[in-house]
Amino acid sequence: MEQKNTITSNWLVQRGGDAGQLVPYVASMHADYNALHQWLPITQAQPFNIAFTAPKDLCLFLNNRLIFKADSTAYYTLDLAKYSGGTQPVEGKYLLTVWHPVQQPSVSSFRNVPFVKDSVQEPGERPLSVKVREYVNQNAFIIFMLLIGLTYGLLRVNYPNDFKNLFDPNRFLRTSSQETLQFSKPIGAVSNVLFVLAFSLSLALLIAAIHTNVQHVRLFNRLFPVSEADITTKIFFYTLLIFGVVVFKYAFLKLMGFVFGLGGLVQLQYQEFMRSLLFLGLFLPLVMLLYLSLNMMMPDAILLISSLAVSLVLVITILRVFYAVNKKVSVINLHLFSYLCATEVIPLAIMLELIIFNY
Repeated sequence: MEQKNTITSNWLVQRGGDAGQLVPYVASMHADYNALHQWLPITQAQPFNIAFTAPKDLCLFLNNRLIFKADSTAYYTLDLAKYSGGTQPVEGKYLLTVWHPVQQPSVSSFRNVPFVKDSVQEPGERPLSVKVREYVNQNAFIIFMLLIGLTYGLLRVNYPNDFKNLFDPNRFLRTSSQETLQFSKPIGAVSNVLFVLAFSLSLALLIAAIHTNVQHVRLFNRLFPVSEADITTKIFFYTLLIFGVVVFKYAFLKLMGFVFGLGGLVQLQYQEFMRSLLFLGLFLPLVMLLYLSLNMMMPDAILLISSLAVSLVLVITILRVFYAVNKKVSVINLHLFSYLCATEVIPLAIMLELIIFNY
């Protein structure tokens, strides 16, 4: 039996000043619309199950009648056929409206749940084959994954010694202050810039994947209002932001080193920060592959794994910085400990709050 009740990616918005006039939704043009609509033919003979990720207070209306309101940010499933019985269709179709009071709904997360026949399959009967119509746009993620792989491949071919030194597990585990100082080239070296860019894109891709399933970080919305559907814009924004944070941290450390009178530690601290961050960042594309493969089947588990991966990269990097500095000067010194808290712990807490915990 063919599945007739299906949701599509053909969303609409109500054009301003023209009541009742719905026009096709374009992410780049309609980023400030908090209500998105779609005309749906609903057959009562079948369930119409949809699944979606909703932030708190997201509302769904069917022919302007409220049928759902999210009490918390979570992953939901809903049978629209159950709510269409007491509502009259308009020319055989029902108007589904997705609305949120303060942000644009993430309609990219709306998908069909396949129809499963209830009756027991008879011997010799061909199994019911249902093609799941998936409208979550993963094309951008796949293209950027290919770009990351190409970037690391070019770095390995063109800078083999730097690549080996940076991603050699034995060197990473030794963590001697002398080896740390021997590791790094000047920050402006072409290879360093490309390694940082590859890491920034990897981390940005995973953060964008996390935030595609949950509501936007509020601070990012104020700085750069983007639609949930506009995944590419988010990835570029996060990449530039991460790249800027990593590169300009050296200037921040120089300033704080001058303030605390610990300028002699800045070089060692930043080099260990870079070495640890770039090495651990090599594993982020693997987590992204896990996201692309299993997110539709187990979104909550994949969201947890992705969040833990980002958290571990940041936390382990900071712990290694403490360890490297402690081999030169004991961090039990209150003055040095205060300096490390100001330059490492507080920025770490802010990043975790923005990336992981603020949704």
